[in-house]
Amino acid sequence: MPKISNIVLVHGGFVDGAGWRGVYDILKKDGFNVSIVQNPTISLAGDVSATKLIIDSQPGPVILVGHSYGGVVITEAGTDPKVAGLVYITAFAPDKGESVNTLIANPPPGAPVPPILPPKDGYLFLDKAKFPASFAGDVDPKTAAFMSDSQVPWGIDALGGPVTEPAWKSTPSWYLQVRDDKMIPYPAQQFMAKRAGATVAEVPGSHAIYVSNPNAVAALIEQAASGVK
Repeated sequence: MPKISNIVLVHGGFVDGAGWRGVYDILKKDGFNVSIVQNPTISLAGDVSATKLIIDSQPGPVILVGHSYGGVVITEAGTDPKVAGLVYITAFAPDKGESVNTLIANPPPGAPVPPILPPKDGYLFLDKAKFPASFAGDVDPKTAAFMSDSQVPWGIDALGGPVTEPAWKSTPSWYLQVRDDKMIPYPAQQFMAKRAGATVAEVPGSHAIYVSNPNAVAALIEQAASGVK
């Protein structure tokens, strides 16, 4: 695979695309064309549509990157013929028929329980007081507090949206495993990465590794763009 210059970044639930700024800056400095999807996280179909709009606007082949729930989005949207590689950043990588709901239904024994509040009008939030420790434990405290206070409502329909055809079955993939993640348990990350046949990298850190360690995230994306397996 020749080096690919177009990178599309897809955020997960409870946050928006602004968290990618550190990764964006590194990739831009290194000469990549970087686009960020502001997926609404109301329904999987809507988020896939938003992602495909950005994919379709690229001038050539694309490396598609997803964090957390964004992994579900890229798994569904990544069958687009322009997508040459998938990069999962401590993300869900569902198989056919799976959704976030099915993947989190049976957590490993002793796994941390994300502080998700009861649904309100069809949307979910994380407990603001517990957000920093659960989602962004290694992020600067002021930034983590801002992320908590600026949460994006995550639609229940998005969590229930099933994947129809997993892109990782036909497209090379990479996966950044994050050992200290308190939102997606480490064993679940290992299982999904292995099942997808992904090239794996691993770092310590929180679920918000794309904010706290943009260098590690950008390095794996650049590895994917160079086709290193």
